[in-house]
Amino acid sequence: MAASVAKTPMIGNRPDIALMNALTKVSPQGQAKAKANAQDFEAVFLNSMFQQMFSGVQGDGPMGSTTGTGAWRSMLVDEHSKSFAKAGGVGVSDDVYRTLILQQAARGG
Repeated sequence: MAASVAKTPMIGNRPDIALMNALTKVSPQGQAKAKANAQDFEAVFLNSMFQQMFSGVQGDGPMGSTTGTGAWRSMLVDEHSKSFAKAGGVGVSDDVYRTLILQQAARGG
């Protein structure tokens, strides 16, 4: 059985020394909370993008053009956004997470 190795945070093509140092100053609970908040932020960002993408869609389609289409489309877009963010998103959460950790470390954890 292979031993688990901690993944070295990278920025660009090089190790992110600032983030590695900051992670030692932030509790695992703080890191988990920052990760969840960064992922939630990305989901909101993606939701906004997807809402704009679907704003011009009218009539027949996968959701038809009934009275409930707006609510259904809104829920579908919300779930797609959460799913995309959970699967790695477009990279926004990584930068938000890094910033949150650096700020927490600067404040003392």
